[in-house]
Amino acid sequence: QVKLVESGGGLVQAGGSLRLSCAPRDIVSINDMGWYRQAPGKQRELVATSTSGGRTNTVESVKGRFTISRDNAKNTVYLQMNSLKPEDTAVYYCNVRDIWGHEYWGQGTQVTVSS
Repeated sequence: QVKLVESGGGLVQAGGSLRLSCAPRDIVSINDMGWYRQAPGKQRELVATSTSGGRTNTVESVKGRFTISRDNAKNTVYLQMNSLKPEDTAVYYCNVRDIWGHEYWGQGTQVTVSS
């Protein structure tokens, strides 16, 4: 059964750092990998993506603070989050798409930033 194993969330003070990781299991021919987040009462939004060709994209609200990277040998995607702000508090979800367009989601990991 396909599974995305996420880790790295937690509680941190403003200005602190966290690193999220996501390791897909039993997904072959991975194309895009990325992270989304959903804050309470808000819609899920894109945070960052990484293509199999190495291109990355981060949304403006986290640019310069968050970095997405991936280890293709380990089939793992990371999200390094620095200079965290209270408004970054959300459930963060890993997203993976294979070359056939199938999309998979992780169970989500809570990130809470205290002021």
